[in-house]
Amino acid sequence: MEKNNPAALVAIGLAALLLAACSGGEAPPAAEAPASSADTGPLETRERNGIDYQPAFAGQTRAPGIRNGDAMQVQVLASGLTQPFSVEPLPDGRFLVSEKPGRLRIIGMDGTVSAPVEGLPAIHYKGQAGLLDVALDPQFASNHVIYFCYTELRGGTTGGNTLARARLLEEAGTARLVDVKPIFHQLPDFASDRQLGSRIVFGKDGKLFVTMGERGEEGAVGQAQDLHSHFGKVVRLNSDGSVPKDNPFVGRADAYPEIWSWGHRNAQAADVDAQTGDLWVIEHGPRGGDELNLIKRGANYGWPVITYGIDYPGNKVGAGITSKEGMEQPVYYWDPVIAPSGMFVYHGDMFPEWKGSIFVGGLVGMKLVRLQMKDGKVAGEEWLLQDRRKRIRDVQQGPDGAIYVLTDAGENSELLRIFRSKPA
Repeated sequence: MEKNNPAALVAIGLAALLLAACSGGEAPPAAEAPASSADTGPLETRERNGIDYQPAFAGQTRAPGIRNGDAMQVQVLASGLTQPFSVEPLPDGRFLVSEKPGRLRIIGMDGTVSAPVEGLPAIHYKGQAGLLDVALDPQFASNHVIYFCYTELRGGTTGGNTLARARLLEEAGTARLVDVKPIFHQLPDFASDRQLGSRIVFGKDGKLFVTMGERGEEGAVGQAQDLHSHFGKVVRLNSDGSVPKDNPFVGRADAYPEIWSWGHRNAQAADVDAQTGDLWVIEHGPRGGDELNLIKRGANYGWPVITYGIDYPGNKVGAGITSKEGMEQPVYYWDPVIAPSGMFVYHGDMFPEWKGSIFVGGLVGMKLVRLQMKDGKVAGEEWLLQDRRKRIRDVQQGPDGAIYVLTDAGENSELLRIFRSKPA
């Protein structure tokens, strides 16, 4: 569940992390948190929205809590960002950050924030629409190609997401995009500024995946089950926007060939595990039912036929069922929601004890969630950064093994760095 101005939900108190704040230059020393400890009780203790629903298997929700955070420090690397959506580490240690109103910025290692990158196309900014995810081509170091997803109007008041590629050039202190080329348009065109998805990730084979939300309005709800619609889908493309020949619905007259998986609601978090090649997607539920899904080729993830959440007025969604033959179960779900946005699978050396963990930002939850994984299931859940009380929009691992977090606090959003200054 994502809303533009959600009220803060007060979660279980954790030991406060003392943060070092600076918008440029080196951070002053920051306090370390005590070592983590497993607990048999879940961190979430509030009443579920889906009070009649039971998990399909043990550990599918409310995994054992991991409390008090590991030994880490937090630095405010940059501040004063406006509604950022995505952070992408650059090979030289800087960061590419998208701002939803239609600006792309480069943040230096010292926290300096560049002027907007020139050359972006016209972007429709309203509600949840705007300039959304940005990703680097796997060969960025040599070709300087980036991909970005944005909302555009194509027919007066109707439109949708567009994926474009371009080259990022920096000359004489100015950054600009050249050779901008739209390579994918979400269809059908529709009048909605909600539930746009829009995360971009590359598979180990160089193909790219893009998440597409269901748009959240009457006339759109239910199209996640329609293969002749991009709503509520994960699409898979070649780097030039063409369709891979091994996509599951290639050759079917009743389906768009770009579709890789279907039955999603609004996935604003996705990552490909760099070691296993697994594609993980985390999507917003309504009231309850945020889902972590392991994506399989051609699989149906059930929305809105099956869900562990309820509708906003309090009624059940559809027939009020949580399983159906031919539809995938989530690996994990949250009820109440955290409103997930941004994720990655950690494989850095700075926090070796976190290797294989999934990190996801929480908007309504106002926290960074770590899922400790074991054999493809969630073995434990840890909540970090709760003391900041800010919506978390994106989270990424940097080349240095540190974790970089974008907060979403209007015109006072920040880029944070979570790091360890001492060996594990």
